[in-house]
Amino acid sequence: MFTRVNIMTFNISPPDGANDASIQAHLDSRLKPPGALGVLEATAASLVRILGPSTHAIRSPVMLLFAGDHGVSAEGVSIVAPSTTHLMVHHFLEGNASINSFCRQADLALKVIDCGTLQAHAPHPQLVDHRLGEMTAPFHREPAMTLEQLETGFENSRRLIGELHADGCNLIALGEMGIGNTTSASALMAALTHLPFDVCIGAGSGVTPTIMKRKQDIVQLGLQRHSQALQDTRTTLAALGGFEIVSMVGAILAAAEKGMVVLVDGFITTVAALCACRMAPEARGYLIFSHCGDERGHRPLLEQLDAVPLLHMGLRLGEGSGAALALPLLRSALAFYYEMASLEEAGLVL
Repeated sequence: MFTRVNIMTFNISPPDGANDASIQAHLDSRLKPPGALGVLEATAASLVRILGPSTHAIRSPVMLLFAGDHGVSAEGVSIVAPSTTHLMVHHFLEGNASINSFCRQADLALKVIDCGTLQAHAPHPQLVDHRLGEMTAPFHREPAMTLEQLETGFENSRRLIGELHADGCNLIALGEMGIGNTTSASALMAALTHLPFDVCIGAGSGVTPTIMKRKQDIVQLGLQRHSQALQDTRTTLAALGGFEIVSMVGAILAAAEKGMVVLVDGFITTVAALCACRMAPEARGYLIFSHCGDERGHRPLLEQLDAVPLLHMGLRLGEGSGAALALPLLRSALAFYYEMASLEEAGLVL
């Protein structure tokens, strides 16, 4: 059972749809057949709706890479050791992981948020200390965290988003790192969607049939143990979630509250998006989904959110890799919307 705590509220208004007809008319009047740029046209419409017609560019975008360790990582649900989370955070800060390469290519700033890893990290200019503990509890035995830890995670993310917004940022991209977090995310997906286990639980970083069976057993035990908590998204998150997942949910809600674009990465960040939208459906209008990855539950999860991803590349790395790769497409969407000549200007009539 969870004790009562002060509940943070987010005041989110959906993006203004008053100009939807004029946005569509503008798209259709450009120097191309209507709809010829496919999903890029819908992306441009979403960006203009979120940012407003006076903002013609993505400004000071930041990749927020949330890291956290999971109690279930010691229960045989992964092919790699729990210490890998700490090692990967070290490489993110050293600048030599894949996400660093992609962020440099996309002119995308990177911040790594330590939400609670087994080992603390030395201070670093790109590191944000939002530690909620050393790791979550194994959720098949007890709640992963307390409601106090969850609310602190929300508060931390809201403060961070407020600072970024004040500095001129109008887009955040989401990434994550945490050994065992596909198990947590799969449990959250199963609890929130009621889809079958074989839809929600995939191979994560790549596992053997024995490890897959262990993941399924742990998810089933967690859902059974916390059945009373699964009626509310907040208590579901506290029962089954990860420190980094909770912090991403808070970041999504805070960014939507500020009217910022949220570029979602893979399976785990999409689970965080689902949680955020269950808490505040108005947040959905601020989300753009970068890709559909190779994790088993990602496609049905995107369908739950009525999301059309920009890329299909078989990615299953996490780290925000798909979001960083997709950012240039968002820039291109705004560029063609504002820079392409009209049919009338070109002297053409379709």
